[in-house]
Amino acid sequence: MRLEQVKFPTFNDERGSLVPVELKDYIDWEVKRVYYLVDVKGDRGGHCVKGEKKIYVCQKGSLKCRFHDGKDWVSFEMTGPDDAIVMEGDYYREFTDFSEDAVLMAISSVNYDSNDYIYDLDEFVKHVDGGSATK
Repeated sequence: MRLEQVKFPTFNDERGSLVPVELKDYIDWEVKRVYYLVDVKGDRGGHCVKGEKKIYVCQKGSLKCRFHDGKDWVSFEMTGPDDAIVMEGDYYREFTDFSEDAVLMAISSVNYDSNDYIYDLDEFVKHVDGGSATK
């Protein structure tokens, strides 16, 4: 399992900022889905996706997030445009306190399948304790 906050390089000049993301520097898995959250009015997450690997990128604004590994919570604050969380393994995740201008992009190793989601924290802990969590 891996849960790590990383900073992407940012190049600033009079024209603006450029944040290149060379995925090969952060992951060794195939990207199957990308989506992003904008105009967020409330908390997001509140689930685990079984077998998923993901990078969350705060492209703009700020937010707070926390991840549960079956035993403990780990919390992060993210500020765009260069903050990212690399998540590999089964984690229950929650995202809160989005700034009005926040944009959160997610890069996932899996396509959407509603059968892979666990929305209840107690059920997630049982899933991890049962040894079926992705290591």
